[in-house]
Amino acid sequence: MCGICRHGLRGFDAAYCFGAYEGKLRELIHLYKYAGVRTLAGPLGDFMATALPLDERFDAIAPIPLHWLRQWQRGFNQSELLARTLSLRTAIPVIQALRRVHSTATQAGLSNTARRSNVSAAFRCRRPGDVAGKRILLIDDVMTTGSTASACAAALKRAGAARVALLTVGRVDRRTDVSNLKPQRADPQQAGRIEARSKASHAEGAS
Repeated sequence: MCGICRHGLRGFDAAYCFGAYEGKLRELIHLYKYAGVRTLAGPLGDFMATALPLDERFDAIAPIPLHWLRQWQRGFNQSELLARTLSLRTAIPVIQALRRVHSTATQAGLSNTARRSNVSAAFRCRRPGDVAGKRILLIDDVMTTGSTASACAAALKRAGAARVALLTVGRVDRRTDVSNLKPQRADPQQAGRIEARSKASHAEGAS
């Protein structure tokens, strides 16, 4: 855990990730999220499972929701697919604990302060009784400043959640300037090659 988590300066109690949001891992996440290579949810979810601390126990997994319009435009919620993969690996049930009550500007390109303001009141707990007294594992693809996850965790805590931790595939190094971070245009040919390899890998595992 970083110092921010240890001192309770976020809505969540802990944050874990598989690796740094750079290099090949960043390329895979971009292919998954922006090029729509949904089959990458499998291997990326496996990465997340290896990053989950063995001494942590959770009652439910909650994906960070997209606004319905953003999900319609993208075609899927990347966090939900990762959550369902992780659920298969851990037997922890997935619950749709949160809803995004209003659409927000994309976080990419915003300053840290603007990110916090952008999502400060964007989330509500769907059914407080589903999370009251429970340990919730929040799932997202990337943690940048933690603003979105913090807003989600705060909503869960207001509904009575006992503990909220965040698990992501990648994490942006806080020591770097992320204010100009933009989604890269994915190479369609590379996306096709990745998807084909991923399907072949899953087919071999099934056999």
